[in-house]
Amino acid sequence: MSFLEQIINTKKEEIINLRKKFSLRFFEDQEFFHSPTLSLIDSLFESKRLSLIAEIKKASPSKGILREDFNHIDIAKIYMNNKVNAISVLTDSKYFQVSLDYLKEIAKFKTVPLLRKDFIIDEYQIFEAKASGADVVLLIGEALSTEQSDSLIAVANECNLEILYEIHSPTQLDKIDFNKIKLIGINNRNLETFEVDIRTTRKIADLLPEGIVAISESGITTPNDIKIVSHEKVKGLLVGEYFMKSTDIEIALRNFINNLENISNEN
Repeated sequence: MSFLEQIINTKKEEIINLRKKFSLRFFEDQEFFHSPTLSLIDSLFESKRLSLIAEIKKASPSKGILREDFNHIDIAKIYMNNKVNAISVLTDSKYFQVSLDYLKEIAKFKTVPLLRKDFIIDEYQIFEAKASGADVVLLIGEALSTEQSDSLIAVANECNLEILYEIHSPTQLDKIDFNKIKLIGINNRNLETFEVDIRTTRKIADLLPEGIVAISESGITTPNDIKIVSHEKVKGLLVGEYFMKSTDIEIALRNFINNLENISNEN
């Protein structure tokens, strides 16, 4: 069993409990469910530089605790005050040691789109995401069949949520209906081996149809990394671990954004 399969099995158990505890009507009755959503796609195109989705996560399955002095509220404020284009919030408790409550708490003062980053395989998780203040949900192609993808895309649209559809291999392209999906996350980390190859972004971006927007994810830390993943279809980067492991998140973030601006000016 791969690690991804192990996580999905855990999610199936969590969803059984979620369905027992709540009805869809419960989520529809929550305040955030009826709040307007912020568009990630608009945010990407409004930026004059390569956009940045900064991530909040305490730990990772492969590396354990990333930041001991972890405070999601403080981190979110640093991100917003330094004008990131969006924030990705991990919500998986077992493998990333975070909580869905983090998303709810950050949504109370959000000024940029919030991405719920989790292993979403059921419509309840999408309703839950909207009720918790998310603007965007992550769907992981490798974890879903074509039928599951189509169903979850329809539910996300019903909830007025944008979708970041993540793949890490060209073999996942065949299951994507590009009439329904416009935002592709290209994960440079292989979800089976956890090896990172940032050249993955350009390989997959070359295969994307015209009009599709790509986000490069994982393994991006240096100006050279940014140059390697730069591509006409890549409109943004999703970076988390680099900031989480930095001694001073704000200084690391400002330096990273300066690099983005400098490279954008060169191009």
